[in-house]
Amino acid sequence: MAGRKLRARDLGIAPGSLAPGPYNAITDVPGVRVGHRTVSLPPDVHSGVTAVVPDGVSPGAPLPAGLFAGNGYGKLVGATQIAELGAIETPIVLTSTLSAFRAADALVGWLLERPGYGEAVSLNPVVGECNDGYLSDIRSRPVLAGHVREALETAADGPVAEGCVGAGTGLGALGFKAGIGTASRRVRVGGRDVTAGALVQANFGGTLRVGGREVTPADVGVGPGADPDAGSCMILVATDARLDARQLTRLARRAVFALARVGANYGHGSGDYAIAFGTRRGGGVADADLGPLFTAVLDAVEEAVLNSLLAAETTKGHRGRVLHALPAEGLRSLLRGP
Repeated sequence: MAGRKLRARDLGIAPGSLAPGPYNAITDVPGVRVGHRTVSLPPDVHSGVTAVVPDGVSPGAPLPAGLFAGNGYGKLVGATQIAELGAIETPIVLTSTLSAFRAADALVGWLLERPGYGEAVSLNPVVGECNDGYLSDIRSRPVLAGHVREALETAADGPVAEGCVGAGTGLGALGFKAGIGTASRRVRVGGRDVTAGALVQANFGGTLRVGGREVTPADVGVGPGADPDAGSCMILVATDARLDARQLTRLARRAVFALARVGANYGHGSGDYAIAFGTRRGGGVADADLGPLFTAVLDAVEEAVLNSLLAAETTKGHRGRVLHALPAEGLRSLLRGP
């Protein structure tokens, strides 16, 4: 395992029976790219940007999308137009809460410079956020327009960096250091092989569950985590199944439901959102055929959260606060039992 971080599958944790794509990442969906820009000035700044860029998306060629807010305590820029029109017309950017508005402006500026946008007079930038203020000086708003542009311009297919990277740099979930995580599933829907991929920005409260077993920091020999009621989660789901916006909204619901599997408590101050988008325009899948795709999303989101925890690193941040990583060997020993 030298040269890369452990993931859930390396510990034998593989939710469900469906197979993942080759990278076990949202980028297994053809035409989906991911870019990160980490903004780190220890000990006080641990922040950044993550961009999910579907090929060809634009106001003139929007992609079908659905949105579900499990708990709407958040600053999801562009949410109402997704709900109203069932489409996205820009890449999706994730960042820190107080940097969401600067990121939206930077996304608009970047797009207006792209070919084909010379006559654009309206854009709906989509920017999600989680609050990294436990570990990072959030009031300094360290994410700048150049960071957003770098994440967009370096977005690539293939393996996706996880843990303390990009928009996940300063986050914690379920009592441990967390961050960005991703996973995918291959499934047959309506007579066609398709892929569903998930990417999470994990920062939510609760008690971690792995395979139905609760896992606290004390169980694996590390210090206590942050307030278990604090935090949020942004989930992005992509698929090349030919779905309409209503069906993608149904997928988005399952993505939020999946957080219960890993122990989320959906607290008062938790912004639990999912956006599901399709890379193929136009419906064509019957509702009765969606069951396997629902399963794929539930399993991929569960594994993505676990990957976000296992890839993260113990971080000492603003005001001396610390979030400890979930130790892989400690978790392995706990799951094996005496």
